[in-house]
Amino acid sequence: MESNLSSTVRHPAPQLINWDLAAASAAKLTPAGPQVSAREIEAVVADLRAAADASIGYVHQITGLDAAKDLGDSDLLIVDRASWAKANTQSFQALMAPALDHLARTRKDQLTTASAALGGTVTGAQFGAILAFLSSKVLGQYDPFGPARNGTGGRLMLVAPNILAIERELNVDPADFRLWVCLHEQTHRVQFAAAPWLKDHMLAHISELTEGLLDKADGLSERLAKAAKGLTASGGSSDAGTSPARTGEHDNGILSLLQDPQDKARMSHLTAVMSLLEGHANVVMDAVDASIVPSVKTIRRRFNARGKSRGPLEKFLRRLLGLDAKMRQYSDGARFVRRVVDRVGMEGFNSVWASADHLPTEEEIHAPDKWIYRMGLRDSD
Repeated sequence: MESNLSSTVRHPAPQLINWDLAAASAAKLTPAGPQVSAREIEAVVADLRAAADASIGYVHQITGLDAAKDLGDSDLLIVDRASWAKANTQSFQALMAPALDHLARTRKDQLTTASAALGGTVTGAQFGAILAFLSSKVLGQYDPFGPARNGTGGRLMLVAPNILAIERELNVDPADFRLWVCLHEQTHRVQFAAAPWLKDHMLAHISELTEGLLDKADGLSERLAKAAKGLTASGGSSDAGTSPARTGEHDNGILSLLQDPQDKARMSHLTAVMSLLEGHANVVMDAVDASIVPSVKTIRRRFNARGKSRGPLEKFLRRLLGLDAKMRQYSDGARFVRRVVDRVGMEGFNSVWASADHLPTEEEIHAPDKWIYRMGLRDSD
């Protein structure tokens, strides 16, 4: 009887990354934010919520996307640094779960519970330390992959301590700066609302690409360590001029594993999609004028001089996909959007959100007229 019972016991799959440890480490290591009173905190939170709500109408005005009307498909969270770091462990877990599950199934003979636990502890601690460091750098983040309390539309997070710290550092108008930050993040939120299929589309391609990379890894811990180091290298500074693409130190990294034509094709596709999203957001931000944010020119000048910092999920994807070696893709994405809008108008451009077949290829990002021709669009009057 005991023998039969023991033979049917199912042991849980080894945890290749200890996400609970990552969250705990991040909370412990997260630096303190600026000193503010309880009354100030309450006022900042209320102001950010109002700015986030107001920005939706402006994004609709600029983009013409009806998805921006009464947008309520995702959570709006005003968070502190530790909460932001914890939320991102959840996002990474959702993003990497399919690939890690695949690895656990295909290499179960090589991954003992003890070795996986040790590797998971090390990698969990690494992720926690990285997120703790980045928690003081990020102003806001739209996260389509993390769990949402309301619906399936992801989460929009605004990191109140960081917004407060940067607006003080730049000596800009607080209300204007908060609205400006919200406009940028709401643009990304609207993109995914306009294309509700995009989240699953990206997740599938990211999972397939990650599976391919991990399958080719000599060792799991070494490969995940490279990913973590790449994240640190690409995100350790708010100075956009000190990227791995510029130093050349980490240009190849994980991408040296991409020998499979299918992997290269997936990377090319995701590069094009991410370039489209960021380029579109940049064009929207460039359309913000003094009628929306009165001191926008001052904010833009001082913020750009300081150097922009990106969210950790984007940093991981940039490292994974080699986007730090192709920094021009973001400006190319903006040029793509501007060229298409100039030729066929914003309504014609917005057909890009209709389906995956309408997404531009990497070649079309560099040659917008080819995308216009493939879509059968005509020049606007």
